[in-house]
Amino acid sequence: MKDSIIIAIPSHPKYLSVVRAVTGKMGELCDIDESGIEDMKLAVDEACTNVIKHAYKGDVSRKIVLKYKITRKAFKVSIEDSGIKARIDLLKGRNLNEIRPGGLGIHLIRRVFDVLAFDEREKNGNRLVLIKYLKGKK
Repeated sequence: MKDSIIIAIPSHPKYLSVVRAVTGKMGELCDIDESGIEDMKLAVDEACTNVIKHAYKGDVSRKIVLKYKITRKAFKVSIEDSGIKARIDLLKGRNLNEIRPGGLGIHLIRRVFDVLAFDEREKNGNRLVLIKYLKGKK
C-alpha cells in the first residue's frame, strides 16, 4: 500500500477542521485505532496552529501545504509554510511543571509521532516532517 494526498489550506484557524478531517481519514486508511487517530488529528492541528501563530504571526491570508503519505510501514505528514524560519534550537515545549495554558503542543506532537523533524534544506519557510510507524514496523 502506498497512498498520498496533498492539500493546501489558507492560514486561517477555521480551515483546521479540514486538516483534522483529512488526517482522520488518512489514519483510517492505515487501520489506526480511533484513539490513535484522535491523537494524530490533535497533533497535526497543533502543528498547523503553530504555523499560523509563529511562522505567520497570525496572518490569515497565507497558505499551509500538507502532504500525507502512507506506506506499509509508516504514516507521514509534511507541513510546509513560507513564514518565518523556525529556530530548531528554540523548539521545545514549556516545563510541564508550570501550570498555565499554552506551550504543550510540542510535547503532544512528540508523544503522538515517532519522528518530529524539520527539513533543513528549505531556505525559506519551514517543512515539518511527522512520522508515525505503523504496527511496530520501522
